Amino acid sequence: MTDMEKLQEWVDNSHRIVFFGGAGVSTESGIPDFRSTDGLYHQKYKYPPEEMLSHTMYERHTAEFYDFYRDKLLYPDAKPNDAHKKLAELERAGKLSAIVTQNIDGLHQAAGSKTVYELHGSVLRNYCRKCHREYGLDFILHSTGIPLCPVCGGVVKPDVVLYEESLDQRTLEGAVRAISNADMLIIAGTSLAVYPASGLVSYYDGDRLAVINRSPTPMDSRANLVITGSVGKILRQIKV
Repeated sequence: MTDMEKLQEWVDNSHRIVFFGGAGVSTESGIPDFRSTDGLYHQKYKYPPEEMLSHTMYERHTAEFYDFYRDKLLYPDAKPNDAHKKLAELERAGKLSAIVTQNIDGLHQAAGSKTVYELHGSVLRNYCRKCHREYGLDFILHSTGIPLCPVCGGVVKPDVVLYEESLDQRTLEGAVRAISNADMLIIAGTSLAVYPASGLVSYYDGDRLAVINRSPTPMDSRANLVITGSVGKILRQIKV
């Protein structure tokens, strides 16, 4: 039996699949991976990306933070790719119960997925820190310098979890619950290098753990199936 045949068989026999994905899921939509050779972590900036996207940078060098954020994290023209579309199809078919994502691009929802736990938040949501009014992506895109709320003058902050900030507790609990109840877990497009998000996969104790990634991950030795390659190309072969 080939790896693809095994993956298909597992999908056929599962009804609570959980998909755990990272930046590699959205690279086929034109959004750069953080840690690949041409990703953000290999480009040159005044500060390393972890520092640019930290809570400290946001508080101490707010204007610089927003320049970097607009330049490198916002991709308003990105569209869902084959991976996003297949996952939405699996959910509609009653096969997939949840997506747990480290991505902040909103592409899973754009593809039609309903149950999505966004561990690191979303660039599509922004809020005023003073009056708590909510703003969409366009507000940030069309602002310059530090975006200020037109109503009260407060700073408008992206609903994105920065380095040094805690994950949202309700999102975390929902993700843990989904993974614990899964009868199949697919880990894809992630190096599993960011904690605590990466630690969530340990809540799965079943025997249908599939890893789909371009490079090795710390979970490969524990996985029951490891497929090396493009997430979109592999997922689109699954028949629902």
